[in-house]
Amino acid sequence: MMLGWPRLRIMLIAAVAFAAVHIGDSPTPFQVWFARNLTVAMFSTIAYGVFERWPLVLPRRLDRSVLQIAGVMVAGCIGAAFVYALPAGGDLITVLKDEGHRYGCISLMFTTIVVGPPIAFAAIMRRREMIAREQAMRYEVERADFQRQVADTRLALLQAQVQPHFLFNTLANIRALVNAGSPRAVQVMDSLIAYLRCSVPQLQQTEGTIGQELDLVKAYLELMHMRMPDRLSYSVDCDADALGLRCPPMVLLTLVENAVRHGIDPGEEGGRIDVAVRVEGERCIASVTDTGVGLKQSGTAGSGLATLRERMKLAFGDAQLRLSSIEPHGTRAVLEYLPQRSAT
Repeated sequence: MMLGWPRLRIMLIAAVAFAAVHIGDSPTPFQVWFARNLTVAMFSTIAYGVFERWPLVLPRRLDRSVLQIAGVMVAGCIGAAFVYALPAGGDLITVLKDEGHRYGCISLMFTTIVVGPPIAFAAIMRRREMIAREQAMRYEVERADFQRQVADTRLALLQAQVQPHFLFNTLANIRALVNAGSPRAVQVMDSLIAYLRCSVPQLQQTEGTIGQELDLVKAYLELMHMRMPDRLSYSVDCDADALGLRCPPMVLLTLVENAVRHGIDPGEEGGRIDVAVRVEGERCIASVTDTGVGLKQSGTAGSGLATLRERMKLAFGDAQLRLSSIEPHGTRAVLEYLPQRSAT
């Protein structure tokens, strides 16, 4: 604003200060000097505000700050002449014939010329700093919004890559059971249907809860148990406080599926998978432990874990996924992150 409160405050301070300086060597009352200085300051401030916006386009070699400073000095001198000519009906020449009035007018003009430019320059620098700060803040907001959009896009792409890799193998297994006339075919089909009821809706979601993940994990493990009843046993345990915590869909399933594919399947004797979710302080710690062949014999932890790390990093930033071997054989995967309780 041309005469906003910050500028009015500077005008008042300057008027009081210069009026106090003049009353020591002049019989003119303080309030008169204050009115004169305030009028001069107002002329200069209006000129500063006018040239801040006008003209819209300046000559190439003319900086707007130079125009504003020059405007402050000229307008201040005009204001000084105005305050002395006004009581005399505009006859400035007659007023200036009086030595005291002439001294006062010249003093006001001199003060404007000497003090006005530094004040104007300081105001210009402050204004530029504020504009630069606003632009920086706007840039940060836009950059954060862009990064969020990029993260959402990457998360959506990664989410699309999470597919139940075992699906076709399970269907092939069901077909083999049907061809063999095995009564287990119906049980495996029922387990597959239960799994799909849990998993398919989550493929379209970017957020879920630990409780939903565990429902999916249980359906998956039950299906795997139906496929190899003599080679797989499992347990699922979770703190009640963890059920409502946020967890991207298919995260725990990826850990469990990795344990089956790279731990249990390669071993002749199979093994056991234990899933546990705990809340420690504000952090959620989920572990998947298998008694399979272990990291050394499997040779790979599965490419799905790289995708899982990326998804958790995008969703929570500080998530950690650690793999370790257990004795005498097996692997433990521990996922630790700082979640937020789901709104649902």
